[in-house]
Amino acid sequence: MMMALGRGIYVAHNVCFRSELQPMAPDRIGSSTSRQRDLVFVVNPLGANGRTGKEWRKLVPYLRSRLGKECNICESITSGPCHAIDITREAIREGADAVIAVGGDGTLHEVVNGFFWAGKPVVSQVKESTHSTALGLIPLGTGSDFARTFGWKNDPHEAIERVARGLRSRIDVGVITGESCDHHYFINVADIHLSAKAGFYASRYKRFGNLCYIIGALQAFIGHQNQDLRIRLNDGPWETCPQVTALCIGNAKYFGGGMKITPNADPFSRNLEVVTLQNFKWYDFVLKLHKLYSGTHLSVKNVSDRSVLSIEVEDISGKGGIYIQSDGEHLGFLPKKISVVPAGIEMIL
Repeated sequence: MMMALGRGIYVAHNVCFRSELQPMAPDRIGSSTSRQRDLVFVVNPLGANGRTGKEWRKLVPYLRSRLGKECNICESITSGPCHAIDITREAIREGADAVIAVGGDGTLHEVVNGFFWAGKPVVSQVKESTHSTALGLIPLGTGSDFARTFGWKNDPHEAIERVARGLRSRIDVGVITGESCDHHYFINVADIHLSAKAGFYASRYKRFGNLCYIIGALQAFIGHQNQDLRIRLNDGPWETCPQVTALCIGNAKYFGGGMKITPNADPFSRNLEVVTLQNFKWYDFVLKLHKLYSGTHLSVKNVSDRSVLSIEVEDISGKGGIYIQSDGEHLGFLPKKISVVPAGIEMIL
């Protein structure tokens, strides 16, 4: 991949668009100067069983007609897992105005992680740069759960209008650390035990669309046992949380193809919402599934929620095998610490 940011041309793989100098769109958090906007679109062509790539190719002519006079446009096609992370880091270091994830929550998740390196934000290496790189999203994937928190539809033309307006605001992200001291970031929801195990299995069935979440949940229930966990909130004392079925930590509200699991989460709040499901049986999910999707489950017996800055979670049994995922991506097993990074990313809204 090659990029030439700020020179009127972007090249990524075999795609090159040329644009003219135009004023930058207004910025919500500050005034802007008249200059070109350098936009990098990170596209996962295999997302949604290849539908993302097909929809993107149809969208490119409109994108060029709507933004080509104002912006340098770089189309960067991912070639495999974690490629979007590398693309994003390079774009930020070269001073891009925005990196826009084109796809579902998986692509967005990788792009978000590209904004950080070794526990710190990636910064521009362009000396004359006076702006930070913003995150954008064109939701075209299977789940697109993060977009639901803002009420965004899977409408790419509407998303391009957001990019054209260029309104920005800083939002929170979450960070997960473990025994290896690696930092893994998420923008939507991290979850532990049954739901994370279901997500792990669901990833095998993405070809079935949102039905993959149902299939994954059914498979995860086979042999499932609720577990006692040790948790510590905000670096306080350790406490035992008995018979945990699932523990969900939300920066935003939705996961699993539209389930409003952390309904009070707000990516502007500088906190994370923790929702704990305890002592659930398989039939509890069947009977209460409608409440989980509508976000009215917080009043259900054995469901609790709280707002935190951080939460550490350990498996009391010491046997291991308690799954954790974030934004639908499998991250291994406990123990882990999940913390909020307040105003961690500037986003196009």
